Parts: sequence; C-alpha cells; structure tokens
Amino acid sequence: MSSQAQAAPALLGVGILGAGPVTQAIHLPSLARLGDILEVRHIMDVDPAVAESVAGRVGARFSTSMDELLADPAVDIVAICSPHQFHAAQVIAACRAGKKAVLCEKPFAMNGEEAAAISAVSAETGVPIIVGAMHTFDPGWLAAEDAWGDLPEQVHTVRSSIVLPPNPRFEDFATEIVGRASLPSRDSTDLEVIKSMLTGGVMGLAIHDLPLVRRFTPDFASVEVLHAEIVRPFGYVISLRAGNVAIELRAAMNATWEPSWEFEAIGDDAALKIDFTPSYVQAGSATARIRTAGRTTVLGPFGHNGYEGEWRKLAELASGTGRPPSAETLIHDLEFALAIADAAAGRVDASPVDAGSAASGTTADQEVNA
Repeated sequence: MSSQAQAAPALLGVGILGAGPVTQAIHLPSLARLGDILEVRHIMDVDPAVAESVAGRVGARFSTSMDELLADPAVDIVAICSPHQFHAAQVIAACRAGKKAVLCEKPFAMNGEEAAAISAVSAETGVPIIVGAMHTFDPGWLAAEDAWGDLPEQVHTVRSSIVLPPNPRFEDFATEIVGRASLPSRDSTDLEVIKSMLTGGVMGLAIHDLPLVRRFTPDFASVEVLHAEIVRPFGYVISLRAGNVAIELRAAMNATWEPSWEFEAIGDDAALKIDFTPSYVQAGSATARIRTAGRTTVLGPFGHNGYEGEWRKLAELASGTGRPPSAETLIHDLEFALAIADAAAGRVDASPVDAGSAASGTTADQEVNA
C-alpha cells in the first residue's frame, strides 16, 4: 500500500434521524458530492418502508429506532431531520451517545429552556452542534462577512424577501420523494389559523435568514413587530424594529412567481445584497454584492451552496479541525426567532382585520422545510 493511500483519512459515518423530503431532496444529494470525506451509514424513520427505501438508495443500514442508530458504532455524525418537537431530546441523546458532531434542522429547540439544556449537555460532553440554517454556511455569505468592513455598524434597514413554489415542486425536481404526507386544509380566515401560519412562517422559513439579520441588529432583544399579515396560499409580510434597525420579512409560496431569495442590508454609505439559490436547488452558492459610492464588489458564485457547507463544517468538527458556533450564538438566534414569531402572532389579536387582510379563503397549512 502506498504512503499516499495510508495517509488518506478514514471516511466519517453519517446517521440520519428522519427520512422525509429534507433528507431525500437536500441531504442525500449534498452528501453524494462529498463521498471522499462522508458516507451515509444508517437511516432511521418511524415508517419502516420509508426507512428501508431511502437507505437502499445509498447502501446504508436502516432502522425505526433512534436508540439503534445512536448505538451504531459506524455512525460518527448524527443529522436530526425529525419533526420539530423531537429535536431537543434527540440532540441531547446524540450528545450522550458520544457522537463526534450533530446537525439539527431548525429550530433546534422549541423554547429557551430546551435550548439551555442542549447547551449544557453539549458543554458537558464536548459534542459540537450546528443548526441547519444553511445560509450561514453559504460561501457567498461567508465571503461577504469577510469583505464588508464596518457595514454592520451603519446598517439601518434589513430586508429578507423569499419567493418560492410550494416545497413539492423543487423536491420532485431533486428526487422521487418516498412517503410524503398530505396536509389537511385549514380555514385561513380563522384567527388561530392565522397565528399558526405566521408562527410557522417565521420558524420554518424566515428562520433561515434571521441569523443573518441578527448580524446587523445588536439590540436584537428589543423586538417590536409593527405589522404582520399572511399571504395566500402561504407566506407572510412582517415589519419590525430591533433597536434602531428597521427589518422587513416577506415571503410568498405559490406556483406562478419566479423563484428568488434575496437578502439586503442597507447602511448610510454602503449596502449589501445577496441572491441565494432557491431551497432544494443544488446550484452553487449565493452571489453577494457590496455597493459603496462608485464601486460594486461582486463575490461568488462559488462551487457549493450552504447545504454542502453545513456538511463540510460538520466534517471539520468531527475531525477536530473546525470551531463550532458558540452555544450563546445558537441560543440567541433561537430567542430572536421566537420573539419575532410570538410578536407577529400577537399582532393578530391587536389588529385582526389587518393581520388577515391577505388571507381570505381556505388554504392548506403547509410545513415549510426550505
């Protein structure tokens, strides 16, 4: 055996809890491009037919038990892609099982108490955790961070604008989805449904950009939602302030508009605009543009997107060569999202006509996994 072959690092084994559309259409294609460093070895789903079918695509073991996956010595990294309410318990169990790193899809906890418990266990066990807000790992965003200078100190307006088709359109472009559940119709004129849709929009879709927003809002704890409404068939328009920064969050998911995902941070003497590739589309990184008087700096696109960036970061962490995000950062990101979601839902009671003005008729309550 050659010395070069002897020096090649061993593949890191990946285990995935939950084999739904996010696993099938996002993580497996991303991992397929990283076969020189990562290998899917175990897939768990409560539906045995789904677990077996999805695992068969990549030659992995399958099971219907979290404990069986966590006990598998071939699994070094655990990805948690289960329903939100199970995230905290599963993150803690993965840390206790002595795995080398954990990826948890957003949100990684449902409240501050769960987040604090996760932080404590991660510190106790030394197992690093990252949350699947893919834009924070996108090379376009990371390049912008390195190049923007004093922009965060001068920003007065931040905008996140998302236009996407319903999830199944891009999911089906990516792969044939096994076991997709149909969602019930709900009356979007009902105030409780409106609240649920606003909360779901923030915690399922806006949450991808909220860690980016927080880079420009040092006073993030003082969140004031000024306006909130839902958009048919799924979406939201939310205006808020955090300290001295005005924030606009807009999203629409329908079958007619051209997909786009834009993030802007506007200051007195400079502005940042980032065009992200749509969710589920494995089409390279975002492109960032930093504008100052008389000059525009274009960064990207680079060769991989934020989904792949997550896995590259996990491989670094599992190998002991990377630095994980601080527990404080993860907790503050979650608290920021929860504060906006709660305040947006609260606007429904404060101004029910305003909050429901774009929501007449009946719609399916969509789960957003972008």
